[in-house]
Amino acid sequence: MESSQKNPSPVDIWQMFNRISGRYDFLNRALSLRQDVRWRKKLMDFLPKDQPLRILDVATGTADVPLFLLKKLPLIEKVIGIDPAEKMLALGREKIARQGLDSVITLVSGNALELPFANGIFDAVTIAFGIRNVTNVPQALREMHRVLHPGGRVLILEFSLPERGLFRSLYLSYFRNILPRIGALFSGDGKAYRYLNQTVETFPYGKDFLKLLDEAGFQKPKLVLLTFGIATIYSGEK
Repeated sequence: MESSQKNPSPVDIWQMFNRISGRYDFLNRALSLRQDVRWRKKLMDFLPKDQPLRILDVATGTADVPLFLLKKLPLIEKVIGIDPAEKMLALGREKIARQGLDSVITLVSGNALELPFANGIFDAVTIAFGIRNVTNVPQALREMHRVLHPGGRVLILEFSLPERGLFRSLYLSYFRNILPRIGALFSGDGKAYRYLNQTVETFPYGKDFLKLLDEAGFQKPKLVLLTFGIATIYSGEK
């Protein structure tokens, strides 16, 4: 079907997340049946638990990943979360302050395409459900590679699609017809949840995304499917 609708600009995207910020955490939990919590926690299994770590969380949103990191990995020295959506960051800072973690987690406004950090200063870079919102994915991956020190690791959690069968059909029906309606009802922003559906179905996943990691310079790119392929964790080393 032809469409005259243009792809959203970077400003359109972060403004959209600002609009839905107040209901973002609630809807993530509700629409995924709390699977998003389990998926984010799964990221921790790919990080060393016996050494101090400095971690950058890109597209940090309301700081779910930094907070989960601190619960699972007590030796973390510092987590910096970066995101262009200021209202999302404001909510994240409130969550961090309530848990008394201001000295360990810092949230800053910034762009994944131009990370405001020196070369080679992080042990790991994480990003959860944010890479598909980046307007230039290869550039963002190159930036993540740049700020990692040699031997550092990137961990990317993103939606994907089940490969085949009845489950794929049922999931796509839910994703296309039910999820956008529920998201619109509770957030008041139908456009945002139609965008979610469209980006997931058009974003490269599986082997196609591993190829992007390889082209960005990451070694040993791997993937782990979660919940029958609804989400995927991608990893690579510098």
